[in-house]
Amino acid sequence: MSTQPSSTGASTPSSSLNNATDDADSLRRQRILSSKLYFDVPLTKAPIIYSTSYDISFLGIEKLHPFDSSKWGRICGFLIENGTLEKTRIVEPLEATKDDLLVVHSEAYLDSLKSSVNVSIITEVPPVAVFPNCIVQKKVLYPFRKQVGGTILAAKLAKERGCAINVGGGFHHCCADRGGGFCVYADISLCIHYAFIRLNISRVMIIDLDAHQGNGHEKDFSNDRRVYILDMYNPNIYPFDFEARRYIDQRVEVPSGTATEEYLMMLDEALQVAENAFDPELVIYNAGTDILDGDPLGRLKISPHGVTTRDEKVFKFACDKNIPLVMLTSGGYMKSSARVIADSIINLSNKSLITMGG
Repeated sequence: MSTQPSSTGASTPSSSLNNATDDADSLRRQRILSSKLYFDVPLTKAPIIYSTSYDISFLGIEKLHPFDSSKWGRICGFLIENGTLEKTRIVEPLEATKDDLLVVHSEAYLDSLKSSVNVSIITEVPPVAVFPNCIVQKKVLYPFRKQVGGTILAAKLAKERGCAINVGGGFHHCCADRGGGFCVYADISLCIHYAFIRLNISRVMIIDLDAHQGNGHEKDFSNDRRVYILDMYNPNIYPFDFEARRYIDQRVEVPSGTATEEYLMMLDEALQVAENAFDPELVIYNAGTDILDGDPLGRLKISPHGVTTRDEKVFKFACDKNIPLVMLTSGGYMKSSARVIADSIINLSNKSLITMGG
């Protein structure tokens, strides 16, 4: 009778774990390759992605949240009014399907959105809880899924044109299995995984300049050295996610009351450090305008001109090194936010940091 260890083919716990990871990676790759969210955009179109479906209108109850849920359409309206953008040159994205969302999200999390109560908690609009979920899906979640499609497509467009702006997206509080802070789907994480596979990109830098900490993407990429995160945020406001802060590669904490000049100096220093620390093939720029003076949630004191200068600095950072850049509009809780974003995009166009097509 042999006393040698049995070789029956039974797997060890570590090999089982590796097999499960390989299977998950294979399924993710399959979903990404079969997705219709990437499509060819004619050169006559501008690298501006938007759909009228982005704007949330739900019997007026959307006004119970401080976020301006018609902001996205108003931004495009200002750009068209100014003559910077022609309506026919806007790129319309597709809606992210369940299979698209499963690239990052768990089945359990997506199933949880079939509860209107859960959606009301994530969007921070309590009355949503009382509506049938079919209405919530159409009036609340569909606009978010369209914006996810826009963020994912923006990476392809940025690779082709040098930069692209999704006039929406930037849901940086959502991770694979949890939403919050008006962020239902993890569009930044999804965009990056699509870029890894479809664009053959292996190094991505997230520059998150929304006033709030981007805890969602930080959790999703906590152990992924392909992603470098520069997060410049106010530590004295939501989400107070101390675990996720450990996953930030470059943490720049901006205390309440910080004014424009100091903020821009901090940004210059941060971009210099980032440039020396990491060599990205794609930059995802989360350009929240909740840093504006007077924003009730951001609690910073940055002028509209300061926002324009901030955006210009980030675009130059990427442009000087010929790195494709995706800009997302993210947070901003004042009616004036749409005008400020539009003015910033007009400045980027005037400085030839973005070409509007045609």
